Amino acid sequence: MNVMVRSSAGLKAPEKFFIDGEWVRPLSSRTLDVISPVTEERVLSYPEASPADIDQAVAAARVAFDKGPWPQFSPTERARHLRKVADHLADRLEDIAQAWTLQVGAPISLTRYLVGQNPTLFRYYADLIETYPFIDERQRDDGGRVRVVKEPVGVCAAITPWNAPLVLLSYKVAAGLAAGCTMVAKPSPETPLEAYILAECIEKAGLPKGVFNLVPAGRESGDHLVRHRHVDKVAFTGSTAAGKHIAAVCAERLARVSLELGGKSAAILLDDADFGAALPSLMIYTMPITGQVCFSLTRVLVPERRRQEFLDLYLGAVKGIRVGDPFDPQTQMGPLTMARQLERVQGYIAAGRAEGATIACGGGRPAGFTKGYYVEPTVFTDVEPDMRIAQEEIFGPVVSVIGYRDEDDAMRKANNSSYGLSGAVFTADAERGYAVARRMRTGSVTINGMVVDPKHPFGGFKQSGIGREGGPEGLDNYIETKTIHFA
Repeated sequence: MNVMVRSSAGLKAPEKFFIDGEWVRPLSSRTLDVISPVTEERVLSYPEASPADIDQAVAAARVAFDKGPWPQFSPTERARHLRKVADHLADRLEDIAQAWTLQVGAPISLTRYLVGQNPTLFRYYADLIETYPFIDERQRDDGGRVRVVKEPVGVCAAITPWNAPLVLLSYKVAAGLAAGCTMVAKPSPETPLEAYILAECIEKAGLPKGVFNLVPAGRESGDHLVRHRHVDKVAFTGSTAAGKHIAAVCAERLARVSLELGGKSAAILLDDADFGAALPSLMIYTMPITGQVCFSLTRVLVPERRRQEFLDLYLGAVKGIRVGDPFDPQTQMGPLTMARQLERVQGYIAAGRAEGATIACGGGRPAGFTKGYYVEPTVFTDVEPDMRIAQEEIFGPVVSVIGYRDEDDAMRKANNSSYGLSGAVFTADAERGYAVARRMRTGSVTINGMVVDPKHPFGGFKQSGIGREGGPEGLDNYIETKTIHFA
């Protein structure tokens, strides 16, 4: 295999799966298509893993964990391998960026900026495990010795979505491998290419056979993987609805599970905030990747008395967003990723109108675009907190501006959500911002900006998930604790 992605022209479609350290042919003739979000045409077809292929991958991971050297390697030895993976990923950053833009429609300027997170994650976990307390010596009250040992959870299924394909897979694979687990990766059927690049990098790095296995598949085979009795843990990023299903399935056999799910994050501009200083962060993070990011700041809360001041700034900037070909370095917003996303977003825009919200800008198809899953950047005003557009994850470039009377009113409205993934507070007083952040029922908050750092934990409260990715907490996701008493 050698997935080279410089453009859609001449792209080599994957033909095999990576199982037990080898590139193996599929056991069925099932295929999946990658559709260009720009042209709405098929870019390539590639094999879909059947349940039988899933069984092969899980069996390889099971043997690699139960009988192979990877879990027994010292942390230093695993770290050495992870750094090799990082080096190979660093050599493929342009391929990864091109694949991301081709399949998702994210602007190439953005994907080139973000792809460095992939080798960063592998290097971070390589460094972490060399100091992580895998063995903790303790003493009982009776004077006896105790060793509390951190061990890998086992065979892990990594199931990832289409919006940020490799970054979200790297969070799981880097941490899982660092812990000593073996992995079966099932990327989204819409975006297989980056996972193939990762498999090629892992192969070049010389990891033992069966430690990492790649089986792209759709829903049926994905469900087979989640239910597989030899899978010890499922790590999933995706919709809350799918996460609830996976949690229920894992509960049947008490398989370990971590879930990074949806969000409806709030940006609170306090009454002392500098709106001009806040604007750059809001422009990036209210509609990143055409709003198809779980932590998007899709609810912007502003003081009623400064509402028009904010709208004058924000709407002027949103109207200036350059929508276009995602491969054009000047493009700031590309299309939505697929037809069903366009239909979904259009449905929410219609719902917002029907409920009485006002479209301050956008709401339709950008002028001049006859093909592609394009929608205008859209801002609603006159939004009540209980409206669907303020409560449900739209996953598109649709933002609700919501007024508030005072700080307590802002907190009620910010926390009036079944989600709790991310958020931001803008203020002239950082300590005041910290106090507000502590009152927000959400997994991460940035004061005067928006930061997602792979070296620190990320995850959600409420229906935004269970567990954390990134940081030492991300490694803990793949660890079991064993207590050994010396009598």
